[in-house]
Amino acid sequence: MDRRKVLIRMGLSMGYVVAVPTFVGLLQSCKDEKTVAWVPTFLSEEEGSLLKTIVDVVLPKTETPSASELDVHKFIDFFAVECLGNKQQEAFKTTLTNLAAKAFVATDKTEISTLTINDLTPVMKSAVTDKDSDELPFAKKLRDLVVWGYKCNEYVGEEVLAYLPVPGEYIPCGDLNELTDGRAWSE
Repeated sequence: MDRRKVLIRMGLSMGYVVAVPTFVGLLQSCKDEKTVAWVPTFLSEEEGSLLKTIVDVVLPKTETPSASELDVHKFIDFFAVECLGNKQQEAFKTTLTNLAAKAFVATDKTEISTLTINDLTPVMKSAVTDKDSDELPFAKKLRDLVVWGYKCNEYVGEEVLAYLPVPGEYIPCGDLNELTDGRAWSE
C-alpha cells in the first residue's frame, strides 16, 4: 500500500473518531426533557419552589433581571443552612408555610406549585407591612435577605450599580448624577 493513501486513511479515521461523539452529543442535547436544576439543601422542593416565587414577588423583572434569574433563592437557601440559628430556621420555615396557607385561602388553590407571583404579592405585602405578625415572624427578614442577596450578586454589583474595580481619583464635592449617572455605588 502507498504511504500517501495510508496517511489519508489515518487522517479520515481520526476525524471520524473525533467528529462522531461531538455529533452524538449535539443530538442528545436537543431533547426537550425538563430536569430539576436546583435541589434545595435546607428547604423541601416545594418550599424551594415557593421561595423562588417569593423572591420574584420582592424583586420582579424590570429593566434589570428578577431575583430568581440571579439565583437569590439559592443564596437564601444556602444562607439559611450556614448562618441562621435553629430558632431562625424554624421561623423561616414557619413563615413560608404560613405565606402559602394565606395564599391558598385567598386564591382557592391547593398546591404550592400552582401559586404565582400574582397570588403571593398581596400576601407578602400584607406580611411585610403588618406590625404585629406572629404568624409570619420572618417575613421582613426574608424581604431584607432577598434585597441583600440581590445587591451582593456579581451582575448587579458590576452592571446595575456604579462600579469601579480600581478606585480612581478622589472627587470630594462631585455631583452623584455626574459621577455615576444617578446610580448608587457598588459595595
